[in-house]
Amino acid sequence: MRGQILWLGLIILLLATSLVAQDPQQLREQGKKLFFDHGCIGCHTVGTMGTKIGPDLSDVGAQYPPSFLMQWLRDPSSQKPKAHMPKLTLSEDDIRALAAYLSSLR
Repeated sequence: MRGQILWLGLIILLLATSLVAQDPQQLREQGKKLFFDHGCIGCHTVGTMGTKIGPDLSDVGAQYPPSFLMQWLRDPSSQKPKAHMPKLTLSEDDIRALAAYLSSLR
């Protein structure tokens, strides 16, 4: 009985881990979708797409580490007090996905 409970616990733990862990490519794709869905392209350029109101983000991943990008997405004014970028309403999962996408831009 005790062994069965341990196995059941292990199976549950493995299933939970596989649900939480996300493929990096999927995370980047999710971030790219969020980038367009949230209208970021309305102020930023990536390659030949977008508007030049804000900075060109075509190589932002080569300029800043993911940790900086995540903090920026949480609260831009904490990184640059006079930033014109609004504080977005994003979940931590959205922030992680957007930072993964931005980090891939090189």
